[in-house]
Amino acid sequence: MSSNDRPEGRVDWRKTAAVALPAVLAIGVMATVMAQGALAASFAVSGTGFQVSSSKLSSKGLASYVQTDRSADGKGHPVALLGIGEATLSDICQAARVETPLGTVVFKLTAGGQAGQVTASNLVIDGEDLDGDATFGTARIGRDPSTLDQVDGVRGEPGKFGLQAGNIEVLDVKSHAWSATGGNFRLKGMRLNVSLDGEQCF
Repeated sequence: MSSNDRPEGRVDWRKTAAVALPAVLAIGVMATVMAQGALAASFAVSGTGFQVSSSKLSSKGLASYVQTDRSADGKGHPVALLGIGEATLSDICQAARVETPLGTVVFKLTAGGQAGQVTASNLVIDGEDLDGDATFGTARIGRDPSTLDQVDGVRGEPGKFGLQAGNIEVLDVKSHAWSATGGNFRLKGMRLNVSLDGEQCF
């Protein structure tokens, strides 16, 4: 990450903590790291899944394989790791429901749209599913994850199931995920909202 990279938005987490308690902070810290352009190699997931959606996502490449995310209590969550090369999104929405003593809190982050496109290099989403209308370039399904070479740094353990493809475009993206990271992630028009019983992305 270049030392000149700067986030497009800034969040006052002290105010968020006063409203949403530490359970929400675990997810909020992840969003701040994304906005600052840091790419986490691995971390314990919060144990709270979240939604990710976009009207349109395009990229120069896609690589994917099956793995297991683990929360701090050791519980495993089977996911499809989706590595997306130079990604451009028309907009992005991320939302999570968190149970707190105040009630069900919805943490929601949005960006893009009229403010301009969202971009990320080496975007990695650990998702349970991915819905949308997709167009792929050269696809290789069933490739050994240890040999994937479409997205830099996205390789799995040998002998398991993987796939990759060239240029991709996905419309009306919807995913339930456990984590998301990106290098040089730029969130134009970022907006953060924490509310009781708020609306999610979809």
